[in-house]
Amino acid sequence: MKKIGVLLSGCGVYDGSEIHESVLTLLAICKSKAEAICIAPDIEMTHTIDHSCGEESGEKRNVLVEAARIARGNITKLSDLDVSDIDALILPGGFGAAKNLCDYAFNGKDCTVNKDVASLLIKIHDEKKPLGAICIAPVIVAKVLGYKAVEVTIGTDEATASHVESFGAKHINCPASKYHFDETNKVVTVPAYMNAANIGEVAEGIDKLVSKIIEIS
Repeated sequence: MKKIGVLLSGCGVYDGSEIHESVLTLLAICKSKAEAICIAPDIEMTHTIDHSCGEESGEKRNVLVEAARIARGNITKLSDLDVSDIDALILPGGFGAAKNLCDYAFNGKDCTVNKDVASLLIKIHDEKKPLGAICIAPVIVAKVLGYKAVEVTIGTDEATASHVESFGAKHINCPASKYHFDETNKVVTVPAYMNAANIGEVAEGIDKLVSKIIEIS
């Protein structure tokens, strides 16, 4: 059975992993008869958002602890992961990807990526294992692997696409119900809620992404 790593960034669209995208990814992996290995860094969240109003709550929370909510407690600390434990890696979106796994939400094209996250992506690429990224998460892939001229999509947002290309990556416009496959780098990306009108479109795109990831892993 293939083992697919799912790198989470918390729990909740505004400060962690987008829950719909994360659960749909886990469901698609299960339906494909593969095993999901949920992973998260053991770091403090940048901030915590009250999702009922969109305001900062002032609470201090941990990315790993919050991600364990989505993983039903079955979560692997990123620093404990051996790349040999997984056959591929997928990054769901959500602002946590842009706030906790990197600081793109705050620094845009001048962002930096968490060193353990960057190291994992480089190891995955070096070992020629498939890498998937959803919604805003392809920005992380572009930042880390831009020197490989990696191709990604975040949908059609021009500002974000220009930042992606400033990292040395190539951006491809794509609707939420489809995906882009960079065959050279074995990278599969999908826009999801970057431009999806509803959860059905998100599910359609993620199902295709997961199927492709498993096919090439």
